[in-house]
Formats: sequence, C-alpha cells, structure tokens
Amino acid sequence: MDRSDADPYARFEAWMAEAAKSEPNDPNAVCLATSTADGRPSARMVLLKGIDPRGFVFYTNLESRKGGELTANPEAALCFHWKTLQRSVRVEGRVEQVSDAEADAYYASRARGSRIGAWASRQSRPLEGRFALEKAVAEFTLKFGIGEIPRPPFWSGFRVLPRRIEFWRDMPFRLHDRQVFHREGEGWRIEALYP
Repeated sequence: MDRSDADPYARFEAWMAEAAKSEPNDPNAVCLATSTADGRPSARMVLLKGIDPRGFVFYTNLESRKGGELTANPEAALCFHWKTLQRSVRVEGRVEQVSDAEADAYYASRARGSRIGAWASRQSRPLEGRFALEKAVAEFTLKFGIGEIPRPPFWSGFRVLPRRIEFWRDMPFRLHDRQVFHREGEGWRIEALYP
C-alpha cells in the first residue's frame, strides 16, 4: 500500500510536487477563509510556506484583517486548486500561531525588500495614496541601512491544524473522485464521498 493512501500529508506533498512542475506560477497559492467572532466570513489568497505533521503554515501581519479574525475566531479553511492537474484540496481546522523561532527563521529567509515591506505596510488599513507606502518603505530602508532587519513584533505565522482534509480529482461526466481524511486521535479515518 502506498503511504499516501493512509497519510494525507504524504498525499498532499505528492500533489504539491506535481503542481510545482505543472502550474505556471505559485503552486503554493491557497484561498484562506476566516470569519469574525460573530461568524461573518471572508476569504483571500495567501501562500503556503510550510507543511509538517502538525499542519499547514502561512505568514502575515497579525494586525491585518485576517490576523484579527484568526485571533478572534481561531478556525480556518484552506482551498488549493491546481487547474492544470484538475485537482483541489480542502483543509479545515483550528489555527494556532507559530513559535517565535519559526517566524524568525522564515522572516530571515525572505528577500530584504520583503522584510522592509513587512515594516512599511499597515496591511488591511486604509492607504491615503501610493506615495504614503513608498515613503514608509524609504523610511524603513534608511532606518535599517545595510544592517539586519529584525522581524516586526506584529508579523508572524499561523498553522492550520487540520481535522478534515479533502482530496478532489476531476473525473469524466462530473463523477469526480472525493476522499476525506478525518482526524481521529493521532490517526486518520478515510471516507469516500459522492461527487
């Protein structure tokens, strides 16, 4: 039996590897759905930056709309769609903030301009004009000079801890293949769904 038959992470990693070869750009792009404390949903695209046996990781400004919603209601859903492969993966679960060490390591791996941008952008808040953003970038570029750029205290990552992962494959006549992995203790229960 193939490991991906019983391990949703192995299957996801295999599908992601295939997507990396066939998608024209950003195979790690994923729609992240969150909701406010009173249940109003919102969705946006983010980039998956890590996967491990605990879950799926992305990074953001904690003061952004998504950061605020995840703090108020730490539940989220992810939806990957790879058009070239005619496949998608849906993930649902609780969310936790990554450790400072994880956030520091990922932040340090980013391009210098992206690190400056994290300081300059007041993500999700009103922007009075493009010049204000460019001015903030120039100010932080000057402030940090050629030295190290520390991770802002308002910038970190979140990990979606899946309790449900659904794999969908396009099939002829819309008789699609759907398999859902349900978290049960330390393992997974697999269920097939009608298309």
